[in-house]
Order: sequence, then structure tokens, then C-alpha cells
Amino acid sequence: MSQADHGIPSGLDGLEPYYDLVIIGCGLSGCVIAERASKDFGLKSLIIDKRDHIGGNCFDYIDDHGIRLSKYGVHLFHTQNERVWEYINRFSEWMPYEHRVKGHVDGKTNVAIPPSQLTVNQLFDANVHSEEEMEAWLDARRVKNDNPTNGEEAALSRAGPELYEKIFKYYTKKQWDKFPEELDASVLLRIPVRLNADDRYFTDTRQALPTHGYTKIFENMLLSDPNITIRLSTDFFAVKEQLPSHGLLVFTGPIDAYYASLGLPKLEYRSLRFEPEYHEPEGGYYQEALQVNYPGMEVDYTRIVEYKHTPNQPEGVKEKPGTMIFKEYSVDEGDPYYPVPNPKNQALFQKYRAMADKEPGVCFVGRLASYKYFNMDQAILNALEIYDGLVEKGTVKKDMRPAEAQGLPKKSRTEE
Repeated sequence: MSQADHGIPSGLDGLEPYYDLVIIGCGLSGCVIAERASKDFGLKSLIIDKRDHIGGNCFDYIDDHGIRLSKYGVHLFHTQNERVWEYINRFSEWMPYEHRVKGHVDGKTNVAIPPSQLTVNQLFDANVHSEEEMEAWLDARRVKNDNPTNGEEAALSRAGPELYEKIFKYYTKKQWDKFPEELDASVLLRIPVRLNADDRYFTDTRQALPTHGYTKIFENMLLSDPNITIRLSTDFFAVKEQLPSHGLLVFTGPIDAYYASLGLPKLEYRSLRFEPEYHEPEGGYYQEALQVNYPGMEVDYTRIVEYKHTPNQPEGVKEKPGTMIFKEYSVDEGDPYYPVPNPKNQALFQKYRAMADKEPGVCFVGRLASYKYFNMDQAILNALEIYDGLVEKGTVKKDMRPAEAQGLPKKSRTEE
């Protein structure tokens, strides 16, 4: 559902003169803090987002063919954190879903990703059938290196040359536009290589999809709460001088964008471009799974996603002849998705972080403000814990409006 469907206005007309919190960004981080502040203390929040919909990157919708699609790439909820699981269940019904990724590798389809016993048997006829045999297979190939200096050395120490060449090397090049040898070792030190035959992409205890989609979660969090006001298609930087007075500004955008006027360098991000295609293949499906990765250089895209496979599709979708696929490309320009991990960017982020820590009346929350990739559960937990800290320090409390004899509270620095 779009801005028009929800009846949410743009701009600053018709707002109250004061809000306890002004929150920049209507994604997970900002919405969690608005919801908690309302429920715990009855605080009023104004949420501003430059996009024309709620939900941030989680936004999904029903297209003209009746298929539920995600606008910003596949989103799969998984967590081991019971606090997060309990919290998110307040706003949606959930259905179990364990994600499995297949790969097209060297002309072979249905290759198990991430690498496991299944993968080495499919690609190399390894005849591996136990964890001990898998460990021995890997040990015979791993390049011993206790102190890898780049991503290639790290990957070779984890997976050995065969899996590195087939699965990781060129996929990394497509994702980052750099070969592993050009990246920090930390990027590939955590590549998943499993000893067992578990072909699930995630191993978390809680794996599920919202029965009615992700956008419905945000509708349930926000739209019936009289303490939460939303303005969409409204750019904070264009209106920040006209914002209502407020007790606290919560900024969930890129931390370097907040300080753009200082002329410091920008932090590097990789973005995604999605190329949609409609098909009516025999059997109704284009490919064998929701997500199929292409780790080789024979195609430019990194993966194809076919949402018709998800179990939370509207009734009747599975029987339709048509399907939508999205070819996904990793690019430099566009919305920021993935921080580029290298020492230069980390040093620059630390400069921004030091300024943010001293910024009066402003709290920086979320993946973009932290220059760190978060899964959905991590984003929720990050917001809950930052909120806890604000409450503990007394920054967020029942009566946030400064006690002044006359008039409204003084404006924060962002309004000066």
C-alpha cells in the first residue's frame, strides 16, 4: 500500500507546535522507538520519511498480478533473541519458513548454498557423508594462515581453493566490485562453510514470515496510535529549519548525510538494482527456489528472487500461470544498503561517531547511523536497547516537555 492508500500527508502543514520526539525514518528503528515511547509513556512522535510509504526497506505490496513482492529485496525474518521474537509477535501473525538458497554453478543447478556436505558432493563428487569426513575434506584443502591480510587469504584459510573459486571469489567481485584480495580479511573470515548436510540458509531457532506481509506490521504498529503522526514524501534536510519544537530528534538515516554541510568525505556504500520480469513458464514457476544465486561471472546479476515461492502469498497466487522474478545487481549508486568494510571507511565513521556522541538533542539509531549492516532482528534489538538506554538516562520520560513559564520549548540545534 502506498502513501495515498494509507491517507498519509506530505509536508509539515497541520502539525502540532511540539512533539516529544521527531523521528527521521519510518523503518524498523524509528518505528520501534515511536511505538515504545507511546506505549510506555504516552509520548507523541512525529515520523518523517522522504519515501512515499511506511516500513523502510521492509516495505512489501501486492502487484497488479496479485503477487506479494518486496520493493527492496527479499526480507527473511530469523532470530535467536526471545525479546525480539516476543516483541514482533505483538504486531503480526507469523508462519514458519526456513529459507533455502540454491546456486547455479558451472552449469549445475540446485547447488546447496552455503557450502556443506551436499555442496562438495554436488560439485566435486567428494563422497562426503559425515562431519568428520567433511572436516577432513576441508583440512586437506585449506591454506593454513593464522593471520590473513586480505579477503582472499581469509577465504582460502576457511574454505580452500576449490570452494573459493566456485562459490566465493566471483560472487564477492560482483557484490563489492572488488576481488577478495582487495578487501579486508574480516569480510571473508566469516564465510559460512558447514560440516553437516543442513541446507537451510539460517540456523536460528525462530524463522518465519509475517502472514499478511511486512507492511502490515508497520500498519499495526503505527496507524491506530493517536500519539504517532507520520509525514511521507518529506525530506528532513529540506524542512529541518521548519520542524516543530521537540524534546529529542531521532535520526535513522546515514550518519554522514547528517553532517554533509561540514564538507567531510562521504562514507562508501554498495547499493542494489532490481530488474523485474514477468513470466508465464510451464508449471507456473521460473526457478526451483525463492532465491537462486549466480556466483560465477557468466551473468552480471548476483541472484534471482521469485516471490511466488513464499508461503505468505495471497490465496490463489500459487495456482496462477504467471510469476514475477527480480534479477539483482550490486551497484555503486542508489539507496545505501551495504557499508564498504575497509580501514579508510571505518576511520571516517569513527570521526562521525565522535561528533554524533556530542550532538545535543539528537540520538542516532539504526544500520545507516551505525554504518553497519543489520538483519531485521538486529535492527529491532538495536532500537530496543537504545530506547532502554534513553529511558535509563532520563532522556525519554513521561514528561519530556521542558517546564517553561511561557511559550514552547527552545528548539534543538538542528532547528537553529
